[in-house]
Amino acid sequence: MCGIVGYVGKKEVVPVIIEGLRRLEYRGYDSAGIAVAGNGDGFQIRRAEGKLRNLEEAIRLKPIAGTYGIGHTRWATHGRPTEENAHPHRDCTGKIVVVHNGIVENYVQLKKKLIEEGHKFSTETDTEVIAHLVEKHMAEAAAGNGKRVSLEDAVRKTVKMLTGVFALGVISTDDPDKIVAARNGPPAVVGMGKDEYFIASDVPAILHHTRDIFFLADGDMAIITKSGVQLTDFDGNPIERKIQHITWDPIMAEKGGFKHFMLKEIFEQPRSVRDTTLGRVSLDSGKVFLDEMQITEDEFRKARKINIAACGTSWHAGLAAKFMIERLARLPVEVDYASEWRYRDPIISPDDITLLITQSGETADTIAAQREAKAKGSKTLAICNVVGSMIAREAMGTVYTHAGPEIGVASTKAFTAQLTAAFLFALYLGQVRGTLTPEQAKKLITELTLIPGKLEALLSNDDECEELAKQYSKVQDFLFLGRGIHYPIALEGALKLKEISYIHAEGYPAGEMKHGPNALIDENLPVVVVATRDENDKESVLRYEKTMSNVQEVSARSGIVIAVATEGDTEIKNFAQHVLYVPAAPELLSPILEVVPLQLLAYHIAVRRGCDVDQPRNLAKSVTVE
Repeated sequence: MCGIVGYVGKKEVVPVIIEGLRRLEYRGYDSAGIAVAGNGDGFQIRRAEGKLRNLEEAIRLKPIAGTYGIGHTRWATHGRPTEENAHPHRDCTGKIVVVHNGIVENYVQLKKKLIEEGHKFSTETDTEVIAHLVEKHMAEAAAGNGKRVSLEDAVRKTVKMLTGVFALGVISTDDPDKIVAARNGPPAVVGMGKDEYFIASDVPAILHHTRDIFFLADGDMAIITKSGVQLTDFDGNPIERKIQHITWDPIMAEKGGFKHFMLKEIFEQPRSVRDTTLGRVSLDSGKVFLDEMQITEDEFRKARKINIAACGTSWHAGLAAKFMIERLARLPVEVDYASEWRYRDPIISPDDITLLITQSGETADTIAAQREAKAKGSKTLAICNVVGSMIAREAMGTVYTHAGPEIGVASTKAFTAQLTAAFLFALYLGQVRGTLTPEQAKKLITELTLIPGKLEALLSNDDECEELAKQYSKVQDFLFLGRGIHYPIALEGALKLKEISYIHAEGYPAGEMKHGPNALIDENLPVVVVATRDENDKESVLRYEKTMSNVQEVSARSGIVIAVATEGDTEIKNFAQHVLYVPAAPELLSPILEVVPLQLLAYHIAVRRGCDVDQPRNLAKSVTVE
């Protein structure tokens, strides 16, 4: 999400960094800043809330210059999106400056200790802790031996104290003409120019200056000076990374080398799920922390019902959220299309809580539903991807999905991030209402933290979906089936296919097959069945057995069965022509995995049909009018 650009060389640094930040705008941000040095005046810092043009105006009013520096575009996590909280951040002395992508999970403990040692903080962010730690280690080392301390040694000591994920760029006037970059999680690249060197969070930022780059791996540190780049691990041991020559054009670079934004966003789902979870859970205590909630825990305990209103893909996330909340918090949930809700005069009480789910936070129907709920006395919450959007501003609390900007019209990573946020909200409710023990919560939180790794493994099987697309790209109809929490995934699979390939597709509860859809089955109809199971959940096993009966019904009528099943399930191969396996997971988390092969199948079918995958006909990314 956030963007980092750094430069060391002979050029004037400000235009290089501003241009690089502009090429990262597609990632989304809510504030921006730059710190430069190299002209003998120490650090010159400019920061601004809002868009990059505000930062450029601040520089125009108070010009700055230098030959090395770092810049940042920030998407708020800890601390509001203000000029004060914008990066870069500095230490007490003003001699150390840091930019940071990621989340420092233990920043509260570190900050408390630093304050006790006399450090004074000026922002609400977790990033400022890093600057103070670097200052502390440089000062300690200098006091110990009286020698000049290298910036990289201080950064090495600092990163070993951090819990969480981070990509860092650090500079110091006590160790000039140097940038130290470190990675543990978020991406970071180093660019190799002629007598000039770059760091960035993504390739497009530096592609107009150099095409020779290497990606830092987790645990890598780069020490960048005018004379070159030195690579080590966090212990100081030298390492090597292969330099790659990038042949992408600038537009392809924004797509990360993928053919379409939609495919890039499908492959970004491990990161978006991880980012949505980070900083919100404690594996030690089994607690979920949701910031900026104006609804008290007592009000959550007194709640009588949750109303969910959403549109399109977000409505499918709402249907899945119903299963999560009712199962974990034992609270009744109603789910409505936002476009229909306010026209039926819904029955709402002041003890109800209304949850709006939206990627953009600007969907007209969902805004109208929110205002209808508020007019009838309901407190409103949001699950949203855009900081400061209308729905987020009007809600009494927002669980932000840190998915980053989603360019493709057909939602992918926003959906799985919404499922993640809904699961966190359900866990939080269960925790507050006393329906979950700390042990149960810990187990579920642990399982949630495993999902990004399972997604990465799942995405490595993309070839299977591409092969299926070759066989079924010319059919005219598809049917998608699922039971329980898997039914919303069947709906979402059907929606993805019809959105981008223009094939007629329907999602149905598997138990309703005998009530009509069986009449459609023949040898030309592919039926996609979501048939996973959680062996540790009796209800899940029962649902699976019932779904298997539906699979056999389709098979007996010569229908084509494409099953999404749990790894290790060999039984289903007896009745399905094709099986797409997903890793095992608890029942309530399996939808995050199940939807991925359905997204890939829709994508590859659409590509083979020659459709405009990123901008399907007649559709817009955000529906801002009714």
